[in-house]
Amino acid sequence: MDWGTELWDQFEVLERHTQWGLDLLDRYVKFVKERAEVEQAYAKQLRNLVKKYLPKRPAKDDPESKFSQQQSFVQLLREVNDFAGQRELVAENLGVRVCLELGKYSQEMKQERKMHFQEGRRAQQQLENGFKQLESSKRKFERDCREAEKAAQTAERLDQDINATKADVEKAKQQAHLRSHMAEESKNDYAAQLQRFNRDQAHFYFSQMPQIFDKLQDMDERRAARLGAGYALLSEAELQVVPIIAKCLEGMKVAADAVDAKNDSQALIELHKSGFARPGDLEFEDFSQPMNRAPSDSSLGTPSDGRPELRGRSRAKRWPFSKKNKPCPPPLSPLGGPLPSALPNGPPSPRSGRDPLTILSEISKSVKPRLASFRSLRGSRGPVATEDFSHLPPEQQRKRLQQHLDDRNRELQKELDQREALKKMKDVYEKTPQMGDPASLEPQITETLTNIERLKLEVQKYEAWLAEAESRVLSNRGDSLGRHARPPDPPASAPPDGSGDRAPDGKQSPEEAPLEEGQDTPIYTEFDEDFEEPTSPIGQCVAIYHFEGTSEGTISMAEGEDFSLMEEDKGDGWTRVRRKQGGEGYVPTSYLRVSLD
Repeated sequence: MDWGTELWDQFEVLERHTQWGLDLLDRYVKFVKERAEVEQAYAKQLRNLVKKYLPKRPAKDDPESKFSQQQSFVQLLREVNDFAGQRELVAENLGVRVCLELGKYSQEMKQERKMHFQEGRRAQQQLENGFKQLESSKRKFERDCREAEKAAQTAERLDQDINATKADVEKAKQQAHLRSHMAEESKNDYAAQLQRFNRDQAHFYFSQMPQIFDKLQDMDERRAARLGAGYALLSEAELQVVPIIAKCLEGMKVAADAVDAKNDSQALIELHKSGFARPGDLEFEDFSQPMNRAPSDSSLGTPSDGRPELRGRSRAKRWPFSKKNKPCPPPLSPLGGPLPSALPNGPPSPRSGRDPLTILSEISKSVKPRLASFRSLRGSRGPVATEDFSHLPPEQQRKRLQQHLDDRNRELQKELDQREALKKMKDVYEKTPQMGDPASLEPQITETLTNIERLKLEVQKYEAWLAEAESRVLSNRGDSLGRHARPPDPPASAPPDGSGDRAPDGKQSPEEAPLEEGQDTPIYTEFDEDFEEPTSPIGQCVAIYHFEGTSEGTISMAEGEDFSLMEEDKGDGWTRVRRKQGGEGYVPTSYLRVSLD
């Protein structure tokens, strides 16, 4: 069924329907345009939001970028930025493929509709003009017929009137004949007009207007189909970016899963570990001894042999992993070294015969408060930067030196590759002179060789500084581990009778044997090679770097060697492990890949 057959008399209805269809097309184009503006504004706001929260400093200069939480957040922001890019792509596709193309198509449809309706109105106007001519000829025929009939009646009346003259009768007959002839002509004209109008009307209703209506139907169906395709473009624009958006969402999920709390804790250690040894314990200052002095004595607790003896001597502690007893380390200052009394140039020992009160006064003056030790660890307020980074803590100095050494090695490798490339190019020029002059490469080769020599010297310099820094870190680490393993007992106040540190039989217990004068005691307690019977392992670990265990208590390990994990890192950067063949010791935690049972 078509419009020309079924809607032959619904010209105004078709006019309204086609206008409604074009209005609907324009409304959809306007809707998509505003939708694209919304998408564009959404993408712009997302990009501004990402720009607001992205780190302002480069990753290499931002210490927070070392943490997986920060890295995941930055990755999440980048995925959101990519998501905003996809929203911009949706807005662009909607603007080009829907707004622009459908808007242009709507204008074409309006022109085509206007042309069809103008043609229909011309046909209607022609039919109306034919009908008017038909009506005019009809009225003329009717008027002429009445006039002819009237003239005939007048002639017949005069012919029967005996008083009428012959001339009047003849004139009336001529007039009747004339009117009859005019009526006949009007009749013929009316018949011709009627025949023409019927033909035009049949052509109008059965041919001309159905064709125009069919063209309007085809135009409207094409418009509807194009509008449906425009509806599909709205979803296609979204479906086109769905895979990329899915990747963005997957990237956000991956970034969320990449947060590793353990690694962040280790990164904080690696980032801020100073490498200093822990401060030693403060010496006990016994201010009660003047009150405990005997009236007849001039010194504290003077034995029968005349040698003064200090109260509150710390007892020797047992090594945690050893079956043997170890001598007690000398008292340590807050900076980790021995007290001045244990140094060669310090005050003499109690055996020198000096008054113990004088000795205690000198010791108290030599001991600094713990707060000062922390300030000494942190350094001055404005350290002067040096090329070997000696102004930094040992661990941070080692890391910076390692970083600069790696950079110099990369630059050196680049210069070496460039030298090889220049040599090959020079050989090619020498074999085929038409490709270039070998002498033109000499300045570049000379510059490259100069750079190589300079970088080699810098590599050697940084390697020497790095070796020195690593030895300092290991020394401080051994010192810290020694004191951490065997903390001295806090001294107790000596009883007035001077028997607080003696055995019941009046003799000193074996654990309280005094240190011999001049004994060469290290400033930190070394590891003992004789461990207690080991407990069961708590996990397994693999060495990822080679390590030479030169300090006591440490063991060497080769890259890829498997160990049993005996004790986790306590926060000082060292882990106790056991070899498969036997033997235990401490190794750097950062040199291991650990898996707990």
